[in-house]
Amino acid sequence: MKKTLLVAAMMLSSVAMFAQHAVGSITVQPKVGLNLANFTKSEGDIRVGLAAGAEFEYQVTDMVSISAGALYSMQGAKGTEVVNGINTPATAKLNYINIPIMANVYVAKGFAVKLGIQPAFKISSSLEGKANGIKASKDIDEIKSFDFSVPVGASYEFNNFVVDARYNWGLTEIIKESSAKNSVFQITLGYKFDL
Repeated sequence: MKKTLLVAAMMLSSVAMFAQHAVGSITVQPKVGLNLANFTKSEGDIRVGLAAGAEFEYQVTDMVSISAGALYSMQGAKGTEVVNGINTPATAKLNYINIPIMANVYVAKGFAVKLGIQPAFKISSSLEGKANGIKASKDIDEIKSFDFSVPVGASYEFNNFVVDARYNWGLTEIIKESSAKNSVFQITLGYKFDL
């Protein structure tokens, strides 16, 4: 029994060292990075886009924190569009404001695994292509104005710099009566400031 209590105490004391910030502290993290975006059930290619914004984090316990933020997110996919019977390159450009709300569990010093929810609001949607040497762009009105995804990922913090990698698994159809959903791998670099 004494050995079991000793092992439990040692485990709890080592877990307490995992957190980077004191319990009850709040940090803000400006961040910038890249999206590798596509649509599910699509033969399109990846669209590389910008992800930028900030997240606030509240340290609930030594091991767990909750974060929420707002990120400008360039998403969509590259593919083709038929113009006058000819397949021409085209890019679906969907831009959102994402609101990630994440639970962060620190499993080692500076290293956290993350799971959350992410409502998003469309700010623009267009299809851009080139036919006969002429670039053209048109708005895509059919794209829903609201998107919802589940972000899953991990981050590593060192000297307040944070590298964050996550996959945003889209749950809502981007167009009514379509099975296509957003699929986004995101990697960002941020810097945490204590408030």
